[in-house]
Amino acid sequence: MSQDFSFVADAMKQVVPWVKTIGVEFEDVSATRVVAVLPDDEPMRNHVGGPHAANMFGVAETASGAVVMAAFAEHMSKATPLVARAEIAYKKLALGVLRAEAVLERSAADVLAELESGKRPEFPVAVTITNAEGVTTGEMTVVWTLKPNRA
Repeated sequence: MSQDFSFVADAMKQVVPWVKTIGVEFEDVSATRVVAVLPDDEPMRNHVGGPHAANMFGVAETASGAVVMAAFAEHMSKATPLVARAEIAYKKLALGVLRAEAVLERSAADVLAELESGKRPEFPVAVTITNAEGVTTGEMTVVWTLKPNRA
């Protein structure tokens, strides 16, 4: 039986108001993979007619955050997920609607075992940004940590 992750899209829009403001939608959500979609919105375009680089970064980081939320939702009482660092590479001119596919690159069980051992784990989420034709326009790695909550 598969787990229900339908709560993630609404939770992301409530916890991170920017997600709702910019219009990010979630096409697919699981505990290891999320696809977020950034609509083509003229006021959000840059000088060459595509989405501003900040919005490309934002949708990729949002997708990574959604997969972290899905993977660790049951453990949020123990720890708070935070971005430790991120790196993005802009590969091709992005035009139109963009999709950001985020994949958890370390098993949640390994991350939780490290947390339980008293360490503050770090783990990467790889994100591929593509246009409507499936062409890769950007790649990003977001390194997350789980900060233990104070008792």
